[in-house]
Amino acid sequence: MSQDPLRIAIVGHTNAGKTSLLRTLTRNVDFGEVSDRPGTTRHAETIDLRIDGREAVRFIDTPGLEDSVALLEYLQQLDGESRPAKVRAFLAGPEARASFEQEAKVLRALIGEADAAMVVIDTREPVLPKFRAEIEILTWCAKPVMPVLNFVRYLNSRRDEWHQMLLEAGLHARVEFDVVAPFNGSEQQLYSDLATLLPVRRAQLNGIVDALAQQARERRLAACRVVASALIDVAAMRRALPAEEFADESRQKAFVRAFQDDVRRHARRAVDDLLAVFAFRASDAELNELPQLTGRWEDDLFNPDLLMAAGKRLGLGAMIGAGIGAVADVAMAGLSLGAATTLGATLGGAASGGWRPLWRKLENRLNGVQELTVEDPVLLVLADHLLDLARALEQRGHAAVDKLRVDDAHVDDGLQDVVQALGPARGHPGWERGVVSQTLGGHGSSERQALEATVARRLAEHFGSAPSA
Repeated sequence: MSQDPLRIAIVGHTNAGKTSLLRTLTRNVDFGEVSDRPGTTRHAETIDLRIDGREAVRFIDTPGLEDSVALLEYLQQLDGESRPAKVRAFLAGPEARASFEQEAKVLRALIGEADAAMVVIDTREPVLPKFRAEIEILTWCAKPVMPVLNFVRYLNSRRDEWHQMLLEAGLHARVEFDVVAPFNGSEQQLYSDLATLLPVRRAQLNGIVDALAQQARERRLAACRVVASALIDVAAMRRALPAEEFADESRQKAFVRAFQDDVRRHARRAVDDLLAVFAFRASDAELNELPQLTGRWEDDLFNPDLLMAAGKRLGLGAMIGAGIGAVADVAMAGLSLGAATTLGATLGGAASGGWRPLWRKLENRLNGVQELTVEDPVLLVLADHLLDLARALEQRGHAAVDKLRVDDAHVDDGLQDVVQALGPARGHPGWERGVVSQTLGGHGSSERQALEATVARRLAEHFGSAPSA
């Protein structure tokens, strides 16, 4: 890839989404200011797309064109042998520092610095004379112009009208790119089409396309590793309560609540890590108030209806219904706790019994120690929600202002193999991160890392189609 970065001016009418496009292309949610107020960008700013530590593209974010009709009339009156000469005469004259100061900033960036321009178009707007004038003015700079059609997914989009207008203006290459929720592959298409307009930069642009595709694959794999690691944490969880404390109902309930909070803590850390993988801020995802549920998103992990559905997905049938609320390893330890259902927990041992060394089972039984572990249905619900979040983040543009809401309360039919793969974690409580391990097989062990890689591969198979740049 060339050491000389490609220089692209991002131009267009006020509030068309120029800064938003740059946030998405560079995955930088903090660049510039995104607002519905007109004229948010007042000065030309630059931001770089870096690949392998080098500047691949230098983007120039320009102010919005505000009075293109009057400017076009003014340019037409100027002396000059060519249209670019008229633009240069305008930039050297007094009006570039007076009536058309904002427009001059745009044209100066395009004609003096950029290799090409991306003109961002809000397709919800009707094709008015001012937009036609903008397009014509931009072509006067004798630089390749790539129209970027924004907001094409909206019901009131006038995409077809804009297509016709661009054809009439002689701009046959264009790309549809929704800055809030880009189409899968639209970024790749943008750079590929730009290579058609800039043949001398084709090899460099093709290299950018390949590098971005590789980055997308790496982000997806990293997301799967985050989810896998959180699932291992929760599968490995084990908490013990002495018999004398277990006999106190209030302590029982506090014990279960603390256990649930620890599960939620692992879920919340996974959410934060997923946001970081896709370069979002921790405040960009709101997982509260899912449909048909109340309370925080993490409470969904303990919703009886979802857990019953998850149990059926795992082939546990009615048995999981009987096991929900149990706080002992009923299947393996042979204990009978009639008061277990009063705990209101969706945790227990009815389906989680093959992990504990026999000597510890006997020791705990003799001592009357009760232990909480997580049922497989909880793991299934957690895997489903975190994978849904990762999918949503992969398709989310970095210009989105509204918080992301993951609002599909369901259980994926195909994640049983992921839950089954977590079996080894049940025998290694030291694999839970955040818990001091006094065993040799702690959370940094090679065995845990190997399981994490295995579970991540299973999750990647469920992610969906291959990511495009």
